Amino acid sequence: MSDQETLDVYNAKAGEYAELTSNDAENDNLVAFLANVHAGGRVLDFGCGPGHFALKMAEAGFEVEATDASLEMVKLADALDGVSARCETFDTLDAVDRYDGIFANFSLLHAPRAAVAGHISQITRALKNGGVFHIGMKTGAGEKRDRIGRQYCYFTETELEKMIVDNGLSVIRSNTGCDIGLDGKPADWVCLQGRK
Repeated sequence: MSDQETLDVYNAKAGEYAELTSNDAENDNLVAFLANVHAGGRVLDFGCGPGHFALKMAEAGFEVEATDASLEMVKLADALDGVSARCETFDTLDAVDRYDGIFANFSLLHAPRAAVAGHISQITRALKNGGVFHIGMKTGAGEKRDRIGRQYCYFTETELEKMIVDNGLSVIRSNTGCDIGLDGKPADWVCLQGRK
């Protein structure tokens, strides 16, 4: 993510966002991801926000790397025990065969829509054979800003699944839901997990 207006929102509202999402890591998607990843393996929380998920990964015995484009989010994540976070954009990922799992939970939805397939391709290269990729996205079509200024891109479940399969991953989990976000509006979402 390199949209400055989106980053400005997250930098200004990092504490509020951390409070809003404080219970998010207690969910079935993370439990399934950790169960599917090689025990004790190296995982990347790609767009880690305030670090709630990265903390749970570390507590579960995984070697955790965490990145986010928002410096204020990185400061919050880096302050957590067992979490080492760094400020990076999606384009910075250049690893090959490094990770047993990559967790992109509602982060890539801030990338330009046209760039998401390329990011998934790079994520696939960064995974070891047998590695697991998790993606969470809001569902819909096109791109737009929300009422507080964050830039979003939207995909259908079918579109996301095709991008995952086109990169040679096998879809091993899919679920959908609807939640209220930082902007106070309900949004439909899908989470998919694929294995390399």
